[in-house]
Order: sequence, then structure tokens, then C-alpha cells
Amino acid sequence: MNKQVIVYTTNDCIECTMVKKVLSEEGISFETRNISVNPEYQEEVEKYGFLGVPVTVVENRAVKGFTNELKDLIELAKS
Repeated sequence: MNKQVIVYTTNDCIECTMVKKVLSEEGISFETRNISVNPEYQEEVEKYGFLGVPVTVVENRAVKGFTNELKDLIELAKS
């Protein structure tokens, strides 16, 4: 069963769009939290130690951006 996945995003963020596209292609469902809409989401991002987005979270493990670490997080979400 897939684990809960959260993607923190903002409007007009190309990197955010790429992260969401890859997750969708991998068949991973995720919750999108737009920091432009809800300032509390920005606070959540900062608690993970990041200032910007995209931030992808699986089981309290957070990765910023569209990086190789995201691949590891995708595997964690699938397990």
C-alpha cells in the first residue's frame, strides 16, 4: 500500500509541476499543499528546514526540488 505523500507547491512553479508529473507517472497518489493559498503550509515547509518549494514528504522524510533524492523518496512511497 502506498504511503501518504505530500507535495508542497506554489503557483507557476515549473519544478513543482515536474515533481507532480513524475509522481503521477509512477502511480503515486499525493496531496498538494499550495503555500500561496495557505500560509500555514509555508510554516510546515520551514519545519522541514526548507524555505522554498517544491518539497515532497513521505513518512516525515522531506526532499526539496527535483533531484536524485526524489527517486529514493518515490521508492519509499511505493514500499
